[in-house]
This record gives sequence, C-alpha cells and structure tokens, in this order.
Amino acid sequence: MDKQRADEIITKYFTKIYGFSLKKAFSYAEAEEICASIVEELYASLLKARDINNIDGYIWRISEYTYSKYVSSVKKHQGISIDEIFLPFEDAYDLEDDREVLFRLRREIAFLTKTRREIVYSYYYENKSVAAISKQLDIPIGTVKWHLNQARHELKEGFTMERKIGRLGMKPIKAINIDHSGAPGLNGGPEFYLNDSLNLNIVYSVYYTSRTKEEIAEELGVTPVFIEDKICLLESNGFLVRKAGGKHTTFVGFAPPLYSLEKYESKLKKQLEIAKLLAKDYADSVRQAISDVGEAYIPSGNRELLEAAAIFYGVANKCVLDVKRDLSPYYIKTTDGGNYIVNVEMERTQADKDYVPTLQPTVMWACGNMVRCSGKYPVYSWSIDSRYSSRKGGWENNLVSDYEYLYEFMTGTIADDLANEDKFRRLRERQFISESNEVNIMVVQGAAEEFFNRIPNLNEGFKKQFADYAFEYAQAVVRDYPPQMRDLVFSWTAGGFISKEVALMVMDVLYANGTFQPLTEREKITSNLILFTDILPPDAKKDSI
Repeated sequence: MDKQRADEIITKYFTKIYGFSLKKAFSYAEAEEICASIVEELYASLLKARDINNIDGYIWRISEYTYSKYVSSVKKHQGISIDEIFLPFEDAYDLEDDREVLFRLRREIAFLTKTRREIVYSYYYENKSVAAISKQLDIPIGTVKWHLNQARHELKEGFTMERKIGRLGMKPIKAINIDHSGAPGLNGGPEFYLNDSLNLNIVYSVYYTSRTKEEIAEELGVTPVFIEDKICLLESNGFLVRKAGGKHTTFVGFAPPLYSLEKYESKLKKQLEIAKLLAKDYADSVRQAISDVGEAYIPSGNRELLEAAAIFYGVANKCVLDVKRDLSPYYIKTTDGGNYIVNVEMERTQADKDYVPTLQPTVMWACGNMVRCSGKYPVYSWSIDSRYSSRKGGWENNLVSDYEYLYEFMTGTIADDLANEDKFRRLRERQFISESNEVNIMVVQGAAEEFFNRIPNLNEGFKKQFADYAFEYAQAVVRDYPPQMRDLVFSWTAGGFISKEVALMVMDVLYANGTFQPLTEREKITSNLILFTDILPPDAKKDSI
C-alpha cells in the first residue's frame, strides 16, 4: 500500500484506536502509550499490505495483537494482591466474569490521592521497585513504603463501602445564561470557563455545601483523577476558593431552583410605583440638568434621545439605596486579567403554581453599564442595551475598536477605500455609519465625567419612602441563598432595588404618556449609547443641537 493511503487510514481510524486504548488502560498516560504502539504497528503493516477487504477487522486485529504484545512485555504480573484481596489483571482475552471487580479496583485507585495513585500504579502495574519510585518522585524510600501501606488500607476500605453518586451525577445543571459585572479578561467573560458543563457542575457542587476534591467527585459520579486538572484550573482562576480541611466553596452566584411568582410580582408592582413617581419629578430634573449641553450630535436631531439616555443613566446609577457590604470577595480575578462578579442563570421552577399572575410579562433585560475607553484616542463610550435599542451581540460585540474606527472616520484619518475595507465593513455592520457614510450614534464633545456629573442624585427623602420595603424584600430573598452569598444578594437586591429594571419602567412611562415620541429604527441604533470625544462628526452642523 502506498504511503498516502496508509496515512489516510491512520487519520480516519485514530479516534477509534485511541478509544480502544482507553478501554484497555488504567490511565491516560498508559492509553497514549498503547495507542502509539498500535499506530506504529499498524502503519508498518499497512505499508506491507496489498489488498485489504475488511479494513475494520484488519485494524481491530492489529490493535488486539499489539495490545497482547504490550501485556506480555510490560505487564508481567497477571494478578495483584492487596491485603488478601486477589484481583487478576485484565489482559486482552479473559476475565469476563471479573470485570465488575476490575472496574471497582480502577475506581478505588482513582479515588487515591495523586501521589499515592502514581506510586500504586508504578509499583503494581509498571513493576517498578520501591527504590526506582523513590528516585522518580524524589521522595525517601520510607515514604514510598508508607504510601503503599496506606493505599492497601484505603483500597480495602473502598471495596467494602458503597460509594454514592450525588444528584449532579444523575442530573447535572445547565446554564441558560452566564452574566458578569466587571471587566472581562483576554479570553472573555466567565463563560470561557463555565460553558464547559463539567466545570459548571464542579462549581455548583460546592455552592450550597463545601466539599473536598473526593467529595466533589462523588457528587458528580466521576473519579477524582477525571476532575483534578479542572479543579486546579477553576481554583487558580478564582471560581473555587479553598477552605480549611481541603474543602472548596465558591462565590459564583446561582439563583435558587424555586421561585415565587407572587413575590416577584409584588416587587415589580412596587418598582412600577417608584417608576411612575420618577417619571414625573426626577426625569424633569435630569432634563433640566443637561439642557445647556450644546456640543452634541444626534443623528435625527431629536434631543429626546439624549435626554432619555441621561434619565436612564440617572435611574440606573444615581438612585441606588445606601447599603454597606464588602463585595470584594465576590470579584473573581482570573489569570487572563478578568475581574468580575459572576451570576449563572438556570431553569427555575415556580413554587406557587396556583398563583394567578396579574401583570403582563415584559422583558426587563438590560446589558450594561458598558464602558469602552481607548488608550489610542480620546474616546469614551457609555451604553446600556435593552429592548429600546436595536444593537446586537451584547457586551461581546461592543468593541473598543468600533469607537476607534469611528473616531478615525470622523477625523478623516481613514477613507472609504480598499485599504480600510474591513474597518468600514465593521462600522456598517454595527450600523454606526450608514451606507452613505452618515454617523448614526450620538456624540458629545467633552468628557463623560463632566456630562454624568450634571445628572442629579435622587434625594434621600424619596429613597426613604421605599427603603424599608426594599430591605425587607432583600431579607426575605437572601434566606434562599447559601451563607457565603448573602452579602452580595442583599446588596444587589436592596441597594439595586431602584436600578436598570426601574429605568426600563421609567422609559415605558415616558414613551407611553407622550413625553417622548416613539423611536424610529435609526434612533434605536443609538438609544442609550453615547460616544464622548473631542470632536463632532463632519455632518454635525446640520444635525447638532
């Protein structure tokens, strides 16, 4: 057979060969060794072969043959004895009746500590002497003997106990959404780590109850060796926190599995009451505060867009109740530079199924505050995406480079030509400029801090009207959370009782009562999005205010 055809066969069947090796091996390292031997033998055989009618059978035969050679040359002991428990070693052909015993032995070895597991494997399966293992691991001979003795006791104990598979081993959780508050790292937000189902369930396994590595493994129905690396990754990136006794906990937030619709609607009704009051007095004070901001560009020339953005910002950021809690433990610092609080949304079950809802379902989602600052140009953007905006992709699609490209366009640094094709494609994809090169987002000439400082704080008298309800509601909510999460939940529930949800309600009131006119499709592009910089767009004269 020619070399190219042999290469194609090896590539096609490599996964199956590796799977075969895994079934025969007691570790990933051994599986790789067996797999390499099979591939080497198979490749040499294929080059010598002429016609192969049954390629599947041929490969299987070569694999079994190679493994048999491996067994005879490497695994010289056909059985092992551990404290009077005689367990024959599995070879390629027999021991069908003892597979359950072998499985249990493998399982119990996997539950040993990493060092002990390595010593047992080296001594019993690789036939290494105590002295050789001592040299290999750079530990005293007496320590090796001690580990072997302890392993015998632990394996014997493991054989007499019934290991239980936890709930997550039977029904793992699934994330509907993974949110963060803070700065993502080079790899993105927490979904980089938690989109992996096993990682997510490892973290959740220590949410309500602190657990050791072995206890996590039992809860998930796997062996410790299978999750060691993942636990190390999650711990080194802050998703797991080590406690005394080798146990782990987490400060990642998960909502309780049950919720009360009646309690939720009660909160919404109180927030709607607040929103109606804010739409009267507070909204007017915000509009007045920014009335003399003149150096601004609004695509449609409709000043209501700027006023609505300022009101949304004010309600979401300057109406919070004063709650003093230390939230520093909840910020997860990752090795790729991330620094954020994490909340995982899962499917939840309504506890009060007999309750008849009294409010129409409304989407209360909002993504932000999103701030993007450039180190290259004097560019600062603020935005909150919601049902009032048409922007797609959330925070992941909101790039600093988008605003840098727009700045280059506004300053005339780049032209709409082949050299800048990618930049203009991106600007049009985000609809920041039109096909005719008109800027589609609001631009304020000046510093963002100066603009936002104009927006007044909500007076303390108004806050006190609702503080008692907010604190009482928060106290009821935190009871459903584990102790380590309660400061965060109380702070966000009580302190943020007037926040983005209420800001959306205020917008609903202002657009419904005619204070603001309905948004056009072009205006939805820039709704609650403002770019602060040192210049205005070239066409600012005809549309600026």
